[in-house]
Amino acid sequence: MVLTADIASETLLDWFSSTARDLPWRAADCDAWGVLVSEIMLQQTPVSRVEPIWHEWMERWPKPSALAAAPQADVLRAWGKLGYPRRALRLHAAADAIARDHGDVVPDDVDTLLSLPGIGAYTARAVAAFAYGRRVPVVDTNVRRVVARAVHGAGDAGPASNTRDMADVEALLPHDERRAATLSAALMELGALVCTARSPRCADCPIARDCAWVRAGKPAYDGPAKPVQKFAGTDRQVRGLLLDVLRGTDGPVPKTRLDVVWDRAGQRDRCLDSLLTDGLVEQTEDGRFALPGEQLP
Repeated sequence: MVLTADIASETLLDWFSSTARDLPWRAADCDAWGVLVSEIMLQQTPVSRVEPIWHEWMERWPKPSALAAAPQADVLRAWGKLGYPRRALRLHAAADAIARDHGDVVPDDVDTLLSLPGIGAYTARAVAAFAYGRRVPVVDTNVRRVVARAVHGAGDAGPASNTRDMADVEALLPHDERRAATLSAALMELGALVCTARSPRCADCPIARDCAWVRAGKPAYDGPAKPVQKFAGTDRQVRGLLLDVLRGTDGPVPKTRLDVVWDRAGQRDRCLDSLLTDGLVEQTEDGRFALPGEQLP
């Protein structure tokens, strides 16, 4: 026997109720806005880095309208070192739409959430499930790995397939909405803490005896190689260095202040141009550079 909906419901829900991390966005008094902020911040960023910034944001901007009223420059500064700063501007735009069109309340259904600027399929489903207890499959990298091993007997998940991945998780969810939402969180937690990519702790796994991969002798993954994400020397690093200069100032700076952060002029200028295109940086009439909305008269 391999992992089934009945086993997942009984075993994983019991495990999650006793071992789940005490994260602030899981607290009973955390509303859907807090969940949405956490989901945007957690994209490609570990919990340890997100948690302190999340607390700062929720204290400063406890509802969508508060964030929507904040200048973009303040939002980018508060985002700090979380990385991928376009997420901050997308969250700012979503907050504006929520405040303007939805009575300052985060919508509770996937379709309406998807209509918000910058909200993709994963985030919409995560908010619907984790904030409102909806029965919708929530699939991230951790969940895909758990399903690949426990259901399909593969060492890891292959190339993503939205249709297949959603169907796999949908088949594991109980019919009860609240239990289904909790199971989605449990699958994610299992992949993050136990069924990890490099060193899975099968001895601590609550579903190990029903895992197809364990039963097959834990065969090595033989699918397509996964791309290795590098950081040093990449455009992402250079963009971050340029933004660091602007976050550390109160107004526009001359280009000479930016030129010193990276000695490869071609790459540096390309990255600066991309920041301008993404709306993360603006240029003044006299040729200086600043965070959005922070130009001097």
